[in-house]
Amino acid sequence: MNQIKIKGTPDLGGIGATIGFFIGFAAVSLFGVTAGRIKEVIDLSPVLIGLLISAPALSGSLLRIPFAAWTDATGGRKPFLVLLTLSIIGMVGLWFILHFYYPGRLTIGFYPVLLFLAVLCGCGIATFSVGIGQVSYWFPHSKQGTVLGLYAGVGNLAPGIFALLLPFALKYFGLSGSYLAWLIFLVVGTGVYWAIGRNAWYFQLLGHGMNTQEAQKEAQEKYGQEILPGGNVMDSLKISAKTWKNWALVALYFTSFGGFIALTAWFPTYWNIYFEKTIIAAGLLTAVYSILTSLMRIVGGQISDFFGGERTAITSFLIILAGAVIMVFSASFVMAIAGSVLLAIGMGVANAAVFKLVPQEVPDAVGGAAVWVGGLGAFGGFVIPPVMGAFVSNGDHTGYARGFYIFIVLAIISLFISMVLSKTHHK
Repeated sequence: MNQIKIKGTPDLGGIGATIGFFIGFAAVSLFGVTAGRIKEVIDLSPVLIGLLISAPALSGSLLRIPFAAWTDATGGRKPFLVLLTLSIIGMVGLWFILHFYYPGRLTIGFYPVLLFLAVLCGCGIATFSVGIGQVSYWFPHSKQGTVLGLYAGVGNLAPGIFALLLPFALKYFGLSGSYLAWLIFLVVGTGVYWAIGRNAWYFQLLGHGMNTQEAQKEAQEKYGQEILPGGNVMDSLKISAKTWKNWALVALYFTSFGGFIALTAWFPTYWNIYFEKTIIAAGLLTAVYSILTSLMRIVGGQISDFFGGERTAITSFLIILAGAVIMVFSASFVMAIAGSVLLAIGMGVANAAVFKLVPQEVPDAVGGAAVWVGGLGAFGGFVIPPVMGAFVSNGDHTGYARGFYIFIVLAIISLFISMVLSKTHHK
């Protein structure tokens, strides 16, 4: 057993997982900036546009649950590579269609294919839950907050950065050229992950033929690994599913993180059509929203530690409510910017507050609860954009403002849930 060679270090493991999540999570912006170009040649309704830009969030949310369970069984390396490979396949197909059929031969008949390819590309979004496990197993308890905050914060910057870069790529490379550049980035990033992304000591020892007990003992005694898979993940999922507070947290994350994904995808269309901004300006405004939300998630963790998860959640959903009201009734560009900034601040802090509450509200099944919350909560990114699109009727652009009524409703529901959690905290 002394001949076993362990590859990687905690720092490289964390960097590898962060790179993998960053390149996969960028798919949130897959069609947000380019939907207008596609609409120019395919006459899509606002609902169909909303469905197209949200399609990556379908696989990106639902696949988090099974792949998180797989990570606990085998480590994160294989799940990461499978998800990123599926994203590459989707991007190859998307580039092929845009290169050979856009614009002259791209018809409504291609719409289901575009949806399917978007779902494939969205598999990379599901790397979030894989990376959480992979990073956690590398580091001791004392460093979990810092490393996971960096992992989530840096990874969450990807959609905003891509929303900013895509308009410039469109200008210089064209539509198919932009996705070819994205494909190259995805392939290179996957290669970097393959080179440096490693499982923690316990999983590597298992891979060299040790049984579970031997691997646990050597990982702890020789390498100092503190966090190990704690029992059957399916059991944890079942236990947490029976707790009403688990579903309360899912609802809160549906509003905050699902809302974040939804608006990162929706805002380019909103700014471009409702306020008639250029694609570059719309991308810049979307990037400001997305990046600010991601940065506020990091700050939100510290705020939650100081004030408590419930108070932080209540305050953040009040901010979201204020931002949504402004977005609905804003007739001016400046007011809309103010509303989007409030939404970014509220959602970023709320995202951190929800995960602060997970171990507190579901202490007997933290792992399972985190998977439910992260997976089903992110499903909001798929559901919300088509609902917002339903408010828009042909020729009447005021529906782009009315679509934010959905966030008024979600914020009020989330406020009520947060207050109930606060009242039942000690019961």
